[in-house]
Amino acid sequence: MSAKYKEPCSYFLNTVRNDLNDFIDCMDYAEIEAAADLILKAQKHGGRVHISGIGKPGHISGYIASLMSSTGNPAYFLHGTEAVHGSCGQLVPGDVVIFISNSGETAEMRAAVSAVKKNGCAVIGVSSNRSSWLANESTVHMYAGVPQEGGPLGRAPRMSILAETVVLQALSVALQADKEVTPQQYVKWHPGGMLGQLHEE
Repeated sequence: MSAKYKEPCSYFLNTVRNDLNDFIDCMDYAEIEAAADLILKAQKHGGRVHISGIGKPGHISGYIASLMSSTGNPAYFLHGTEAVHGSCGQLVPGDVVIFISNSGETAEMRAAVSAVKKNGCAVIGVSSNRSSWLANESTVHMYAGVPQEGGPLGRAPRMSILAETVVLQALSVALQADKEVTPQQYVKWHPGGMLGQLHEE
């Protein structure tokens, strides 16, 4: 690989190696437990989980909803901007909405979160700022902060997306552990592909 490409790629990958490890070492397990407890209590009363975000966080929202659904905790993607244009109709009082926003301050996010709360839902906020508007408006806040994005310009969301994904993956692990999902049940939810062949009886 030429230096033109190798240098920026190496810089980004070294940023991932160092900053992501630092983030994981400082991860607040109490926040993960509080978020899991909020979701489990809502589920006991028929509440559901929705994942939302605007921009790049909106894209990982779909993945996290799919991951949780496939590991014992049905979750639904809520479009971050469509929420204020009718998609709040998928919510019912008692549901939990996980909202992802790096800054926790954008106008579009504030509108969506306000609409969600007016529809009777609790909010789990995920942002890089424990003092952000989102953090203050959330029932539970999960910190996902890294010092830099990496890559050219250092602005495109790369590292922040990784931090948000990791903390939500950790939450999905906690929820799956609580449900004590068996290999047999897991295969029932994944009958196709290689996953469905891993524990055939």
